[in-house]
Amino acid sequence: CLSKEEVTEKSQKIIENLKATKEYRTSSSILFYVSFNNEVSTVELIKELLKNKEKKVLVPYVEKNNPLLQVSLLEDFNDLEKGTYSILEPKKEKIKKTDVKKIGIVLVPGIAFDKKGHRIGYGHGYYDRFLRTLDKKAVKVGLAFDFQVVEKVPKEGHDVGLDIISAEISCIRIAN
Repeated sequence: CLSKEEVTEKSQKIIENLKATKEYRTSSSILFYVSFNNEVSTVELIKELLKNKEKKVLVPYVEKNNPLLQVSLLEDFNDLEKGTYSILEPKKEKIKKTDVKKIGIVLVPGIAFDKKGHRIGYGHGYYDRFLRTLDKKAVKVGLAFDFQVVEKVPKEGHDVGLDIISAEISCIRIAN
């Protein structure tokens, strides 16, 4: 288990590697997961982009009885509150639904990733269902601590592969 300081330090390296990619530099919109617990932290980058307005910040949210992730434009970090699974989501009155076809990059959380772009998520299937709805040009990026990148992750038929894994040491490009 990583300490808060280790999560912060390692997350900064992972985000720097992400920011160095051509895909990040040329994308006008990014769908973030809003990190919680010991996930690779996305909060600082979200706040940075909300401040400098360099890119559109999009965040997911869950609607009751809907198996698909929904997407909202985020304009202020304070527009978030704890939602489903205690994850920060837009407050109901602040939701600005966004067309998923306009997403340039999707940052995908996970428990483990392999170098073929497979991942183990949290078991609810939200991201796998969602990723299938995206435009083919949308770049799917897993954010991972180095210890989360393993030799092989079991793949199931409904799993959607990633294009890039941004880890502490480097970015791993997946040959699809």
